[in-house]
Amino acid sequence: MRVAIIHYWLVGMRGGEKVIEVLARMYPQADIFTHVVVPEILTEDLRKHTIKTSFIAKLPRAPKMYKSYLPLMPLALEQLDLRGYDLIISSESGPAKGIVPPEGSVHVCYCHSPMRYIWNMYHDYREGAGRLAKLSMPILTHYLRLWDESSAARVDRFVANSSTVASRIRRYYRRDAGVVHPPVDVDAFAPVPPEEVGDYYLMVGELVRYKRPDIAVRAFNRTGRRLVVIGGGEMLSELRALAGPTVEMLGSQPFAQLRHHYARARGLIFPGEEDFGIVPVEAMASGRPVVAFGRGGATETVVDGRTGVFFDEQSEDALIEAIARLEKLPLDPAEIVGHARQFNPARFEQQMREAIAEAWAEVHGKAPPEGARVV
Repeated sequence: MRVAIIHYWLVGMRGGEKVIEVLARMYPQADIFTHVVVPEILTEDLRKHTIKTSFIAKLPRAPKMYKSYLPLMPLALEQLDLRGYDLIISSESGPAKGIVPPEGSVHVCYCHSPMRYIWNMYHDYREGAGRLAKLSMPILTHYLRLWDESSAARVDRFVANSSTVASRIRRYYRRDAGVVHPPVDVDAFAPVPPEEVGDYYLMVGELVRYKRPDIAVRAFNRTGRRLVVIGGGEMLSELRALAGPTVEMLGSQPFAQLRHHYARARGLIFPGEEDFGIVPVEAMASGRPVVAFGRGGATETVVDGRTGVFFDEQSEDALIEAIARLEKLPLDPAEIVGHARQFNPARFEQQMREAIAEAWAEVHGKAPPEGARVV
């Protein structure tokens, strides 16, 4: 069986690329299609696969400016030649699902989210855009929405990475979606003895506005508690200027430092609304609780009162109250770790094989070939 995996772009190794890595391990014969690739940032396992790019990769400075070519990506996807492929798995949060599947193939879309910048977060992105982009976005996104909605008909089965995303798929595409939470490498993290836990809280992730890192920095400035922030992004300089003496901005850090801080923090601060959110699971796999905004994917991973606490509005006061509540709870690190381990890659593989087998049976009326069969 010939398998094609479609991913929007391969320019980093974040959550979406980790999903691709597991899918590629499930189907070692698969070819990978993407708009643009930076090979040196990929893991060795991904580099073993044949990776084919759309014409976007040939445009000026594509590895850096790929998002500027978003209006051309629907056309680029439709030019990809997928003749001869039996199973197509698209990984969607940028344009990926809009390929033209050949007759007889089965197309399963693993959806991290319908494109945020044209749907649920359109006004957030437009508000932060430059003057020219702010003027052009209404026209361009109108066209992209029409194409994105129509291209959903080319998918045989949607699989969402969370119930939050499944509800967006119903709203924007009028399609049902099963839920398979993404794989988290929980074995890469481990707790430390209580005496090694420090007196600081931790915030991890890309520092962009919709994740609301500013709330955490201001809250820790007010209370005088220690906060360590790991991550780069467009707000790094702004937050460094905002940070008081108890807030330490470390920028991007190697994995060893991230793992070290996860295990030794009093807890993780997660003030944004995410589609799923791998970071809270990594923190819990390290035995540490999570203080999270009570919307989005965090509500599917954090158990309030057992593995962390929620706060109901994105404000400094609500976050401060949640931290105070957390510090009064007798949480068990072993229980937190046990809860996190359910998000392991083996569970993802099994559930994806089941979803693919069901999609195959719906299209062909029989079980799939060995490469797609549940094992």
